Amino acid sequence: MSDAAPGGPAPEAGVSACYRHGDRRSFVRCQRCGRVICGECQTPAAVGVHCPECTASARASAPKPRSAISRAFRPGSRSPVVTYTILAITVAVFLLQQVTGGFVTQLLLYWPPLTTSEPWRMLTTALVHSERSLFHILFNMYSLAVLGPLLEGLIGRVRFLAVYLLSAFGGSLAVLYLDPAQAVVGASGAIFGMLGAFFVIQRRLGGHSMQLIVLIGINLAIGFVVPGISWQAHIGGLVVGALAALIMVRTRRVDERTKQRSLLILLAAALVLATIARFTLL
Repeated sequence: MSDAAPGGPAPEAGVSACYRHGDRRSFVRCQRCGRVICGECQTPAAVGVHCPECTASARASAPKPRSAISRAFRPGSRSPVVTYTILAITVAVFLLQQVTGGFVTQLLLYWPPLTTSEPWRMLTTALVHSERSLFHILFNMYSLAVLGPLLEGLIGRVRFLAVYLLSAFGGSLAVLYLDPAQAVVGASGAIFGMLGAFFVIQRRLGGHSMQLIVLIGINLAIGFVVPGISWQAHIGGLVVGALAALIMVRTRRVDERTKQRSLLILLAAALVLATIARFTLL
């Protein structure tokens, strides 16, 4: 079977011709398949040149370049379902706060003396915000809308939910230990947990984290300067979110999935035990 392109003139007897352009003489062959190729059909390779077919085949079979993110985690969630669900529920609860005259707020806020009888408040406090300050919920929900899709897309829906809930728990735990007489509301602990998770992941990937450090520092400082803000919840959420992310980046291989799940459960158990210990030691 002839390699000459259909319709091209036949080369002279004993003269090599390009397999794609039969009217072009050439003495160069593809290093992979050995076919004669003219200058137009040659693609430089590590050794010699390749024909168009071999070049296309090599490109198709070459491993796709992996970004730093893909090296750190398996593919995450393309659609930030968890982020938008949390955001929608929180906004709906805020609207209920406005029409129930404080009933919903009192039902879901966290006040440390109620921990033993109503421990779920350590999580539900992330759903309620100050009724008198629209800025409170706007700031937290804006932060969630910006950071949430990025983090959820990076680590996946289940891990993102774990970071959010554990960070909210960590924020309440810090309030329990550092300001046990103060009632608190807001998702700030969970928001700071996302910031802590981003910091750990970015450091692991070798990225520049100075801007993130400045952002975290400014927001922490605001909690100490502006009255009525629970800096304790900020610190607690930040620490727990960072710990959860540290577990994730150190157990990111497929064969470490069970280990990762076990360590996250252990972290949650440690938070529960710390809560119990606070009352046992009194």
